[in-house]
Amino acid sequence: MSEERAHALTTPERIHEALRAVRDPRLGRPIADLGLVREVRVDGGDVYVRAAVAVPESDDELRARITDAVSPLGSPRIELEEVGAEERAEIIRTLRGGGRDETTFFVEGPTEVVAVASGKGGVGKSSVTVNLAAALAAEGERVGILDADVWGFSVPRMMGIAGRPAGWGDVILPPTAHGVKVISMGFFVSDETPVIWRGPMLHKAIQQFLGDVWWGELDVLLVDLPPGTGDVSISLASFIPRGSMLVVTTPQDAARKVAERAGRMAQHPNINLAVMGVIENMAGFVCPHCGEVTDVFGEGGGKRTAAALDAPFLGAIPMQTSLRVSGDEGTPVVIGEPDSPAGQAFREVSAEVARILASPRGKPLKLKQG
Repeated sequence: MSEERAHALTTPERIHEALRAVRDPRLGRPIADLGLVREVRVDGGDVYVRAAVAVPESDDELRARITDAVSPLGSPRIELEEVGAEERAEIIRTLRGGGRDETTFFVEGPTEVVAVASGKGGVGKSSVTVNLAAALAAEGERVGILDADVWGFSVPRMMGIAGRPAGWGDVILPPTAHGVKVISMGFFVSDETPVIWRGPMLHKAIQQFLGDVWWGELDVLLVDLPPGTGDVSISLASFIPRGSMLVVTTPQDAARKVAERAGRMAQHPNINLAVMGVIENMAGFVCPHCGEVTDVFGEGGGKRTAAALDAPFLGAIPMQTSLRVSGDEGTPVVIGEPDSPAGQAFREVSAEVARILASPRGKPLKLKQG
């Protein structure tokens, strides 16, 4: 069929149908479902669309998406306007399912929540979190990171994100890097500012990160826990009625024993997080010149931890200089150097995690009253 003939068959109904595939750039919902399509008409060979922009500063991306959708039907003429305060509030109510419920995990559809724990600091738990997230996202998973280490937050730097998340009414829209949505206390305080909070404030922060952040459609939310088995871990478990934990350790016995305690905390009846598996980080130093591996911290700690917790051993991540550099520069090594020893190891571990997550997904999570 000629292009002229195709345009001649264009009708408002066909335009509306094409627009059903257009999703809001920040909210992730079809703009038709959100009531953002104002007017469509056929004007000769032109396709006229008037639509509303829900979130400021997403005009250009929304215009491009609408243009792509309707171009096969004719020459696009796109007019955009911003939503008003009342309509914005109505959209937020729609996203929340009809009301504002702080006990609801603000996400669309079923999501697996996986806590990444270490028991002690200095084992590279955050590095594991960001590289797993980036690797899963690269394979098509919809991934988010909740940086729950409110004292020692490092995820924003490791993911290369600066500035604050967008605020939209009473909703926080998480920034995205390397295909991963991220929220962290590091977006709200400077690197030099200590966070001096007691348990109740930590509890409220975790609740807000889950209930006030619009995560949209997620397959998995990785939660980077602080070291230890204290308030944040307990609060997370109190909100999530079911979830999983990845335990990160290094090879030496000192780290292994503490990691086992973190895993046993997850298995406590009052916590009830299933230990998905154990990852050994810093498994050996890879010489950048000859490729020889030196077991700086010993070997076998990850497998012994897995055996003690009766959990799968998911793999070992070797040490390499670029792993540290990539964290400082904001590009996970699995993205910047995917074929390096650490990059390959992360991809193999993420494949194991994806295989476990591929089991039938559960129902959408509801946060418990804290």
